[in-house]
Amino acid sequence: MAASRRGQPELHVRLPSTPSVVALLDLPPISALFLIDFDVKAGYTISWKAAKPGVELEGVVEYKSLPSGLHTVSEDLIYFVHDGYAGLSAFVNAPVEDTAARNARMLAVGVLVPLSCGRLGRAWKHAESLKAIASLLAVNSKDFSSLEEYWEKNQARDSTGDEAAPKDDPESPLAALRSPKATRSHMRNRSASDGTALMLPGHRLSPFHPAWSLTKLLDAFGPLIFPIHRAALLRKRILISGHAPVEQACNFVYNISVLSNIPLATANLLSSSSTSHRLRPLFSIGVHDIPFLADDAKSSRNTDASPSDSESEAGAGWIACTTDSILSKKDELWDVLITMPPPHSSNATKRVWPTVELPQGVSVKATQRDLRRFRSLKAGISRMEGNVALSSPTTPQTAAAYKEDEALLDDAEQVVEPTSWTALAYSGFMWWASAGEKPRSDEAEEAAQDASLLSDLAASSIGMNMPRTSDIAASISSLTPRRSSTTASASVPLEIDEARVELAIISYFHRLTTQLLGSLADAIDNTGDAGLEDESPMEEDDALLDADDDDVQGPGVQIDSEVMKRMGLDIWSASDAEFVKELLKTYFGRQAYVEGKGVEVCGIRVC
Repeated sequence: MAASRRGQPELHVRLPSTPSVVALLDLPPISALFLIDFDVKAGYTISWKAAKPGVELEGVVEYKSLPSGLHTVSEDLIYFVHDGYAGLSAFVNAPVEDTAARNARMLAVGVLVPLSCGRLGRAWKHAESLKAIASLLAVNSKDFSSLEEYWEKNQARDSTGDEAAPKDDPESPLAALRSPKATRSHMRNRSASDGTALMLPGHRLSPFHPAWSLTKLLDAFGPLIFPIHRAALLRKRILISGHAPVEQACNFVYNISVLSNIPLATANLLSSSSTSHRLRPLFSIGVHDIPFLADDAKSSRNTDASPSDSESEAGAGWIACTTDSILSKKDELWDVLITMPPPHSSNATKRVWPTVELPQGVSVKATQRDLRRFRSLKAGISRMEGNVALSSPTTPQTAAAYKEDEALLDDAEQVVEPTSWTALAYSGFMWWASAGEKPRSDEAEEAAQDASLLSDLAASSIGMNMPRTSDIAASISSLTPRRSSTTASASVPLEIDEARVELAIISYFHRLTTQLLGSLADAIDNTGDAGLEDESPMEEDDALLDADDDDVQGPGVQIDSEVMKRMGLDIWSASDAEFVKELLKTYFGRQAYVEGKGVEVCGIRVC
């Protein structure tokens, strides 16, 4: 599925009869293997299982492995987490000539992998084999030999248990945070989180790695990806509500979590009491997870516990996906709800976008600045993929890609805030006052800022001369040798720059995070120790917001329009001003006073 993207040949899934030693060593060890079968009378039941001592399966994996609505699809991959384990199940819905089974056999083969192996335990490396085993069992559900063989070869041994995992394992999301802190560099050094540093010689993204859906993530959300990214940075509880199949939604959960990681170099700028440096991915959840979500909501409201007291990250924000619409009605369980359009909307004459909302039905849209940034990002990706070399395409293939991107960008205006009257008045006044020079200068500066986020990422030698870092720690060891064949008998290594677009997208958002937090760190330094007193020197009309005094650890910080520009935010957007307030409080424990932009004539503000 993922391997066939961008014109690559279809990936034929099969279970090797004699897998190589290298392949076996490359697979993360599994703590449990199970088969779930659907019985028309009893529902989903575990018909075969094998697990290490202490791993509970009954009453858990049946529901987590098989979310609602799977009966409408022929196959799916489902990711979930459970008690320190990452789970992956391969679902198959095969037609059979059995009226007692309603002429359909629905089953799932799944594994549990210790989360010590990474954000998702690199469970995707088992996807190909699980799909093959599930296909075999769909033909003969009583032949468990393939399960027994797979368990024997891949079960976790005593030397590969959770406690045996090295504490500095780069696959651990917290490994980077245990590293010694470097000196404050703000925005002057390139982010240590650049995804380019992860493309090591001879390594590729494995076929089912969630990062292969990064371009689909951008196409699915358009400019909405930026307010979603900001919500993830604030460690909000984000719920993606959609329909089966759920594989792509689970991939989106993983990718948004990775994109919102705090880069290692940037983390050194933050307050020691700042929130978690990663957003917790829960992947697929359902109605059976409501008690857990309710307990987590209570933890998020408990401000007495320090972040270091919670190894489990309870209450630190999360992102998950669900097919149970009842969860979208319980707005006390989440902070941001993303509702994906139904599958049949792809046939609509007009593009249907996801909706993003806050509790009480408050709609969230992208800003005008987000739209311009998204256009710049898509143009950079198109150049990187070779779709658009110039302002107009020169071949039929590039012409089709060009038209597709243009249609996407035109439709994207549906999910963007309209330009405010104040912004229009200011733009018109500055155009008149400067004979058009000021607007052109601002546009050039903004374009240069956006281009810098993708600079030096298009080279085919991406990351070859960069040191290995821990910026997206959960993905480092998932960059495994990948081979693809155009014939059944021959296979050759793919090019080094095979995943450069995906890694460039990761780098782009990590640089954007560095830009946001680095600008705030500079603003704090420029404010000095005295800061602003409780009474802001600004007039009330000049402030888009005043921050609360709760949970602040220092004097207030004045954020003017120039700081907002350096952060890449919309100086006219009240939602972006609110974001700055929360971001400063979340990561620096400081109070923000955000100035509004306007026009003054002879000292009198006219707009």
